[in-house]
Amino acid sequence: MESKRVVQDAWRAFASHDAERISAFFTEDAEWLAPAGNATAIALDAPSHMAGRKAIVAFLADDFPRLFVRDVAVTFHGFHAEGDHVIVEETMSAVLADGNTYINDYCFVFELRDGLIYRVREYMDTASGHRQIAAR
Repeated sequence: MESKRVVQDAWRAFASHDAERISAFFTEDAEWLAPAGNATAIALDAPSHMAGRKAIVAFLADDFPRLFVRDVAVTFHGFHAEGDHVIVEETMSAVLADGNTYINDYCFVFELRDGLIYRVREYMDTASGHRQIAAR
């Protein structure tokens, strides 16, 4: 399915932290919605609701690697596609800027328009994220 391939390719671009590669997957008016007050947003002093391609790309290319500094690994548990919606289940692990290990489960709902991502809804274990990141 085309939408599934787009999201899988986008994920590879996210991992590169290359702004130009990442930008190619989003509409200009894209949104990324994560739970308000999530630990990553607090630690990076970033919004939990990013509006616009530029803001999303800046987060993925510049901000994300400031907190998750090395050994970032994603174990995918499923890519489920139906039309222009793709659900991704995963576990992410990484070494945080303070040297501590981070491991958390995520679920993302990607919505595509004309082959590009225009909305991402992110769900995670926020309590676990706070425990791990607040330990810094």
